Amino acid sequence: MKILGISGSLRKGSYNSALLRAAVSLMPDGAQLEAASIHGIPLYDGDLEAAEGIPASVQTLKDRIVQAEGLLLVTPEYNNSIPGPFKNAIDWLSRPSSDIVKVFGDRPVGVIGASPGGFGTILAQNAWLPVLRTLGTRPWFGGRLQVSRAGNVFNPAGELTDEAIRAQLRKYLAGFVDFIRNRTPGG
Repeated sequence: MKILGISGSLRKGSYNSALLRAAVSLMPDGAQLEAASIHGIPLYDGDLEAAEGIPASVQTLKDRIVQAEGLLLVTPEYNNSIPGPFKNAIDWLSRPSSDIVKVFGDRPVGVIGASPGGFGTILAQNAWLPVLRTLGTRPWFGGRLQVSRAGNVFNPAGELTDEAIRAQLRKYLAGFVDFIRNRTPGG
C-alpha cells in the first residue's frame, strides 16, 4: 500500500516536514509513505490557468496523489486555521474541477500536524474538514495527532526524539493504514 504525505509548510526547518519524515520511518509493515511538499506551486491565478494550463509542479503532485491509495496532510496552523500556502496547493490540485473526482474523490485522507504552541494544530485540522468534504474525500476520524510544543519533541536536526510522540504517531499510522485497507468504496 502506498500513501502520499504532503507537508504544508515551506519553511526549511519545519516541524511538519520533520513530522512527515518521522512518519515515513514509522509505517506499519506492508505500507509505504512517500513524502511530498508544496514547494514550487505558484499562487493560484485563474488567468494563469486559462493561459498556460496546470503548472508542471501541480500536475506532478496530482499524479502522485492519484497513484496513492491514501493521502496524509501534515498541516501547520497559522492564525488558528489552514496555512495559506497549503490551501493554495489544494486549490490548484482541484483544477480543473473535472479532475476533483480523480484526484480526491473517495480518497482516504488523514490530517496530522505539529506546532510550537500549546494546542498543537487542532484548529487547522478542524478547518480542513469542510475542504475535504467539498472535495469528496473520505477523512479518517479514528485517530488524531496534534503535536504541541514541537520544539521540545524534535532535536535541532529535525529528528523526532520524544518516545511518547513516536508511539502516538506509530499508532495513528497503523490506524490510518487499517482504515484504508478495510474501507469499502462508496460505503
